[in-house]
Amino acid sequence: MTENTGVRIGAAPGSRGRTTIADVVVEKIAGMVARDVRGVYALGSGFARSMGSMRERMPGAGSGKSATRGVSVEVGELQAAIDLELVVDYGVSITDVAAAVRENVISAVERMAGREVVEVNIMVSDVKLPDEEEEGEERQRIQ
Repeated sequence: MTENTGVRIGAAPGSRGRTTIADVVVEKIAGMVARDVRGVYALGSGFARSMGSMRERMPGAGSGKSATRGVSVEVGELQAAIDLELVVDYGVSITDVAAAVRENVISAVERMAGREVVEVNIMVSDVKLPDEEEEGEERQRIQ
């Protein structure tokens, strides 16, 4: 007697099984792509960037910037919703930067993660002025 396991003989290998994508994967994709847009100075609020900067200096805390700072996502089996917090460079059109970020993030997440992006919400929390010192530059000067 044979048992029907639900697997169709001859079915494409790609359709046998389930793929789950963790939220952090989509967060990293969105964060990396958003940072690549001209006019985006950083992701995350000033406080989040300060705390991240301190974490990066701690031994054993990992290397480099956190790709997920300023990014929050909800990922389902078929769709994703993304929230981004941006700091933009002074003088750029905020609406143009937001549109470019939204377009790049949607394209990258849909291509890499295979999830339909239903929304990309952007909050611009700060503007980087030309005469503002970098946090790292100020600390180096003081030490």
